[in-house]
Amino acid sequence: MTSASFNRYFAKGWLIFGYAFLYLPILALVIYSFNDSPLPNVWRGFTLKWYAALAQDTEILSGLWLSLRIAFFTACGAVVLGTLAAFTLVKYRRFRGRTVFSGMVTAPLVMPEVVVGLSLLLMLVSIQRATQSAFGWGFPERGMLTIWLGHLLLGMAYATVVVQARLQDLNPQLEEAAMDLGARPLQVFVLVTLPMIAQSLASAWLLTFTISLDDVVLSAFLSGPGSTTMPLVIFSRARLGLNPSVNAVATIIVAIVAIGVLMASYAIARAERRRQQELAAAARG
Repeated sequence: MTSASFNRYFAKGWLIFGYAFLYLPILALVIYSFNDSPLPNVWRGFTLKWYAALAQDTEILSGLWLSLRIAFFTACGAVVLGTLAAFTLVKYRRFRGRTVFSGMVTAPLVMPEVVVGLSLLLMLVSIQRATQSAFGWGFPERGMLTIWLGHLLLGMAYATVVVQARLQDLNPQLEEAAMDLGARPLQVFVLVTLPMIAQSLASAWLLTFTISLDDVVLSAFLSGPGSTTMPLVIFSRARLGLNPSVNAVATIIVAIVAIGVLMASYAIARAERRRQQELAAAARG
């Protein structure tokens, strides 16, 4: 065997090992969600009873619904704020406080979530006490709003990095040409810049949605009575032994996420092909 053949097979072997390490646990979870035995490591036959039991599990269903709502609003808010932050960092190279602003935006990426969660909790408690003494009622109460604020802080940092990378690769001559033709800066941003970074916006939305959906640390610090997200429900049950219905809800989430990623990937690839065709047609014309 030649050196080139060895390197090729060695690379393929590591690739297969990496994919197996990542996806075999998920595959095992999906398989055991149809296991008739309540024990997670004993196969006793195929059944759908855990999916039927899931329909009666109000705690985990309410946690799932809360997590989906928080993840949706987190993704939307993070994309908006992250796009504005990225646009500021890319288009305005010099302004007072730029270094501090850039550091504050990206700080949640490198800061432990325990520190972020504890800091937000102390800040929210201080605000609640101040409003209690000033108005007679404390705001905000820990719940969906406070969890969303924590997830938004983390998600905005990820969205900024994704969108900033795309903005740095844009051809500035396209925006300059639009302004030469009489477009105002806002029109250039809406009609020229946003369509060109649409793929990165979709990627940032999916990324922040996933991060928010499975977050445990921030949710544990910022949740309150009656606002338990699905990861917190699963985490609390794991200490007493997981019910196989948890495998069922995890399988449903895996299916939903997989379908969403495939649809988004298809839409992004189709838009990229259409954009390349338009660029090619413009170059020929």
